[in-house]
Amino acid sequence: MNMPPRKLLQIEKLVLHFKTSHGVVQAVDSVNFELDTNRAVVILGESGCGKSSLAKAMLRLLPRNVDKYGGSVYLNGEDVMMYDEDEFRRNVRWVGMSLVPQAAMNSLNPVIRVGDQVAEPAMVHLGIRKTEAMTLVRRMFQHVGVPEDFISRYPFELSGGMRQRVALAMALVTSPSLILLDEPTSALDLLTQANIMNVLKRIKHELGTSFILITHDIATSSELADEVAVMYAGQIVEVGHAKDFFPAPLHPYAQMLMASVPRLRSESDPMFITGQPPSLIDLPEGCRFAARCPFRFEKCNEEPPMLGKNGRKVKCWLYE
Repeated sequence: MNMPPRKLLQIEKLVLHFKTSHGVVQAVDSVNFELDTNRAVVILGESGCGKSSLAKAMLRLLPRNVDKYGGSVYLNGEDVMMYDEDEFRRNVRWVGMSLVPQAAMNSLNPVIRVGDQVAEPAMVHLGIRKTEAMTLVRRMFQHVGVPEDFISRYPFELSGGMRQRVALAMALVTSPSLILLDEPTSALDLLTQANIMNVLKRIKHELGTSFILITHDIATSSELADEVAVMYAGQIVEVGHAKDFFPAPLHPYAQMLMASVPRLRSESDPMFITGQPPSLIDLPEGCRFAARCPFRFEKCNEEPPMLGKNGRKVKCWLYE
């Protein structure tokens, strides 16, 4: 009997809530999704929906005001949430999963040469000498399209696009199976955005790396996506293959999100989503999108829908 292939990543009921002076913020609230090897999933959603908090929850990059943190994160079949902090640091963070943070081009140390900064994760996590680490740095620079002589330069000597590539090389240098990218192109011009996306596609092909791309830039993300997950008010509301999602999203929020994207060959104007997302401190009892949804009916206000389990998954009573 042939066993189904093991998923690279499976997330089950992942929760991350924060304490604030106004109440508990339910930033990530029972999130479920999975990812295969050598695949890219794009997580779309408005600002404040919990996308960046999801990345922090996966990598245990937690602030001090955590109220609730739990669930399961299976990486190559192992529930890494069961690891203590030392095990997680040695075996997961930057080894199994790494992160290119938001505004990564500004996260580089301005007084340390970029080659030394990229080499440091390899020396710390792989336990290799600096000469070996610098060999890895040259190889990663080749993959991301940074000239080798940039190794001795400082971050302020590089353009924004090149600094972004250096940050990507730093995430790649330990050869993790999965890289989380948090808004990797948000501060770049359109041409540089396209170049960075081409670099990611090439790395995916050459190294077999899987990506989770967190963004609100639908047009750019469609270049890389194999699958799409739409996040709203701390929850995943739709998951599906990119080839199915982009032509015809199912969830009303996803439909409105896609309709807000300008199109070159369309006579209709982009639409906007009326209203505001709910407060993550005071969430409604029923569907979290109900107050803004043109298709809502009585049940939407009373009971939260479940994310379907078969085929395209959508969290909406319209598809029950």
